[in-house]
Amino acid sequence: MSRETLYGWGRTAPSVAEVVTPHNEEDIMAQFNSSPGVIARGLGRSYGDAAQLSGGVVLDNRELGSIGEIDALGVVTVGAGVSIDELLATSIPRGWFVPVTPGTRQVSLGGAVAADVHGKNHHVDGSLATHVLALRLVTPSGAFTVSPTSDPDLFWATVGGMGLTGVVTSVTLRMLAIETDQVLVDTQRFANLDGVMAAMAGGDDAFRYSVAWVDCMTRGTHMGRAILTRADHARARDVAAVSLRAPRSPTLVVPFSAPSGLLNSLSVRAFNELWFRSAPRHEEREPTSLTSFFHPLDGVRDWNRLYGRRGFVQYQFCVPESAGDTVVEAVTRLSNSGVPSFLAVLKRFGPSNPGHLSFPMPGWTLALDLPVGPTKLPGVLDDLDELVLGAAGRVYFAKDARLSPQKARAMYPRLDAFLAVKRRVDPKSQLTSDLARRLQLDGK
Repeated sequence: MSRETLYGWGRTAPSVAEVVTPHNEEDIMAQFNSSPGVIARGLGRSYGDAAQLSGGVVLDNRELGSIGEIDALGVVTVGAGVSIDELLATSIPRGWFVPVTPGTRQVSLGGAVAADVHGKNHHVDGSLATHVLALRLVTPSGAFTVSPTSDPDLFWATVGGMGLTGVVTSVTLRMLAIETDQVLVDTQRFANLDGVMAAMAGGDDAFRYSVAWVDCMTRGTHMGRAILTRADHARARDVAAVSLRAPRSPTLVVPFSAPSGLLNSLSVRAFNELWFRSAPRHEEREPTSLTSFFHPLDGVRDWNRLYGRRGFVQYQFCVPESAGDTVVEAVTRLSNSGVPSFLAVLKRFGPSNPGHLSFPMPGWTLALDLPVGPTKLPGVLDDLDELVLGAAGRVYFAKDARLSPQKARAMYPRLDAFLAVKRRVDPKSQLTSDLARRLQLDGK
């Protein structure tokens, strides 16, 4: 056990906790028997305060690292501390890819379940929970194997439940068969947001993967200009040389925190201009490695240091399909505010799942990276909250660092159902976190 200062990937809200590394389920139960407050932590890639607990015990799950054999149907059981990166190192050479991946592979499987992560293929394949066959879960009431058919209420409260129903120790999921380590990518530039949204609404269903980078620093007729990339896995017949190579380690490292204010409106505007101009106007079926398409930022280790010591906020919201105008209004307000957004990513969501606190809903999702520092930032984010609420949308807990409990309750109408399940397995509300305390998600 060691006393450590922990923070999320955005580096905005540090807190001090006792960190314990369990090796098995008995170690986890021992902490429930001796501590009033416990939360699990994987690789710390939630952006806010979800995997930290001021004054409590944080369980570092990285020793829960076993990887089982992948069977002929692609089913594998992995320890909750295994990262997507480690799983892919094993699975890609055998012809299997994760069914859903977020924008980084440096995420533990336990954390991915807790956040019910989504990717560029939600409109086709849904979120990770759709592909999870079973979970091993340790709660203050005991250890259970849960699945969509065995205690489904606990299963659907756990996926997306931000670690508040128990500590996941292993995950059984079905992988996706692949023939090569490449995807065939179509790229297209759009002069404004209306153009790219129309293209996505009309053409995304023809591709497994789709994502658009949006420039939130432009105004007028070019407001929200975008680069749309859509892809499908390359088959053996599609490439000149077939290979199934594991992901490579990062080649670049940010060795220290950049000076505060480096990413300001001028520098971000210049970067966005360069990024937009460097993309092809229109390109089809370009062979691209899996890592370059899915995880480009993983090529730079500790890239969050580029935002300086004050860190950054990632604000991600989703709204129903009928509320596309809310996305346009959000980008308009951000553009007019002058608050810099270094990376803005737009995707479309397909059907949601039964998860009590799962984030995706059918419609649109926009993720914004916003450096901390501009005096207008808090007001801009509060304004976006109201805009999203007015459209019956919600904010993603895995990215959140500042939402209010009142707004969280309004955004997640199944919160009471979640709390009922939590009280069943955690009657003393021992499972909690800084995020849970802030948003009143721990049942206290």
